[in-house]
Amino acid sequence: MMMVSCKTFSSLKFFTLFYLFTVAFAFTEEAIALLKWKATFKNHNSLLASWTPSSNACTDWYGVICFNGRVNKLNITNTSVSATLYAFPFSSLPFLENLILSKNNFSGTIPPEIGNLTNLVYLDLNTNQISGTIPPQIGSLAKLQILRIFGNHLNGSIPEEIGYLRSPSSLHLSNNSLNGSNPSSLGNLSNLFYLSLYDNHLSGSIPEEIGYLRSLTVLHLSNNSLNGSIPAPLGNLSNLSFLLLYNNQLSGSIPASLGNLSNLSSLYLYNNQLSGSIPEEIGYLRSLTYLYLGNSSLNGSIPASFGNLRNLQTLILNDNNLIGKIPSFVCNLTSLEVLYMPRNNLKGKVPQCLGNISGLQVLIMSHNNLSGEIPSSISNLTSLQILDLGRNNLEGAIPQCFGNISSLQVYDMQNNKLSGTLPINFSIGSSLISLNLHGNELEGEIPRSLANCKKLQVLDLGDNHLNDTFPMWLGTLPELRVLRLTSNKLHGPIRSSGAEIMFPDLRIMDLSYNAFSKDLPTSLFQHLKGMRTIDQTMKAPSYKGGGVYYQDSVVVVTKGLKLEVVKILSLYTIIDLSNNKFEGRIPSVLGDLIALRVLNMSHNGLKGHIPPLLGNLSVVESLDLSFNRLSGEIPQQLGSLTSLEFLDLSHNYLQGCIPQGPQFHTFESNSYEGNDGLRGFPISKGCGNDPVSEKNYTLPVKNVISELQYFQMPRIRRRWRNGFGSSYVAAYDVGFDF
Repeated sequence: MMMVSCKTFSSLKFFTLFYLFTVAFAFTEEAIALLKWKATFKNHNSLLASWTPSSNACTDWYGVICFNGRVNKLNITNTSVSATLYAFPFSSLPFLENLILSKNNFSGTIPPEIGNLTNLVYLDLNTNQISGTIPPQIGSLAKLQILRIFGNHLNGSIPEEIGYLRSPSSLHLSNNSLNGSNPSSLGNLSNLFYLSLYDNHLSGSIPEEIGYLRSLTVLHLSNNSLNGSIPAPLGNLSNLSFLLLYNNQLSGSIPASLGNLSNLSSLYLYNNQLSGSIPEEIGYLRSLTYLYLGNSSLNGSIPASFGNLRNLQTLILNDNNLIGKIPSFVCNLTSLEVLYMPRNNLKGKVPQCLGNISGLQVLIMSHNNLSGEIPSSISNLTSLQILDLGRNNLEGAIPQCFGNISSLQVYDMQNNKLSGTLPINFSIGSSLISLNLHGNELEGEIPRSLANCKKLQVLDLGDNHLNDTFPMWLGTLPELRVLRLTSNKLHGPIRSSGAEIMFPDLRIMDLSYNAFSKDLPTSLFQHLKGMRTIDQTMKAPSYKGGGVYYQDSVVVVTKGLKLEVVKILSLYTIIDLSNNKFEGRIPSVLGDLIALRVLNMSHNGLKGHIPPLLGNLSVVESLDLSFNRLSGEIPQQLGSLTSLEFLDLSHNYLQGCIPQGPQFHTFESNSYEGNDGLRGFPISKGCGNDPVSEKNYTLPVKNVISELQYFQMPRIRRRWRNGFGSSYVAAYDVGFDF
């Protein structure tokens, strides 16, 4: 047995004690440094109350983990800290491997001293308020594997030094304001499997060197300003599962080499400027689950190879220049949940076999040149939520069985050539939110079974040949916001239902161009709660099916222009009763509908006085009471309508002085023509009792015209040039998105 001398034992004891003392001293130094940093915090939550001088940092402090008595990991994510990194003890934590400060309120810049953390493996600063540039010193962190600094306000370019990291596996720099081009040095990161730079301001081309990153599984460069073509070497990334390049300015054709990406499950190239045909090779990606190629300038037909994509769940081809028929092999895509290809040049019939894709949730083929009848087999799709075949050339009858698809939320067949009657069997428990059959050749009555659709928000049956009386029973639908029955053969008086609450959430009522007659019942307007409150937070109906958002648009006539308005319910509340045979007086209760933006009652037989309560319509922009039999004076209260941009009171029997007000001074004489008893500005007859007569108002008006000739007056002239005597005369279509 080897004997240990007393001298040797004493030496071991000394070095052990010295080591423990050194560790304890070093640990104390690290703890003190962290406490000094904490002292700079403007705010933090109770979790960091454990950081005290009297407690053990390694065992008692929240978020601190030690190894061999030295601080090894620091994780204070989501602790409500408000501070900067300027006082962080970079030089006092030499053994720190994990630094996680995410989801707090750190601000200021990343100090260059971060390069002192030479053992750092994991750096996570995501979701803070950090600004400034990425310090090049990060490139000297030889052991760094994961860098997560997304969700901040970083700017400037990505430093070339990032490409000098020796073993990074994940770079997540998205959701910042980084600019400039992607450094080619990124191609040096041979171990990288995750690269996310999306939602920045990066420009220039995608470096071909990225094609050298054979370990890469995720490449996310979307929502930037990248240009140039998609590099063909990306086809070398054999492990790639996600290729996301959408919302850029990429041009040229889709490289056929992408067909080599055998592990690819998601290919997102939409919202670019790509051209040429879709490569057949894309159809060889048998692992593909999501394919988004919309909003480019792709042409040619849908490749036959797409029939191989048996795992495909979402196919997005919208807003391209695709031609040809919808191929029957689409029906082989039995996993498909979303088929979305509106706004192309597709023609031919809608395949009957689509009814065999049992899991289909969204089917949208609007704005094409499709013809033939609606396949009845689509009614077999029990999971279908959105069906939009609008703006095609479809004809024939609507299959009666469509009313029985209980999952259907959106049914849009507008602007086709459909004939026959509406489905009569809308079932109890229906999920229907939007029904749009506008612009067809439908006849008959409005089916009473629509009263079963308790979730219905939008009903547009305008521009058909429906022959019925007013469906007052629709007023029982609690969520109905849009009711458009314009341009049909609806007739007769609108009778009160006797119900206490009718149309409680209605925002748009368009009954124009029918043959409704008799007096307007007060009960039609007195329960319109949705029009009694100005709610700027109200949003248009939108629906999500299969991960795709769908939003209604409604065509309205306002200020003489026919507008297709998207998100209309966020701002617009409309009543249009024009071009009917209504008689009697204008109900004063309309003055309670203070959210009204457009009120059009022109071309009827209304008589009596204009209700002074219309002066309460503080946000009304368009008021058209022309071509009636109204008499008396124009209420002075209308002069206070500061939002009014279009006014037409022409061709009535009005008399007296025209009210004075900031908006009334902008209307031309056409607004009042055909009322021989009116006087005052801007018509030729003066109004002696006016505070501002024609004589003394002419000069300031000319001055105003001179100052605003490039803004306001061109609008007014254009307004009259397009025929505002009748708000539908010479109207033209305008794309409109609020």
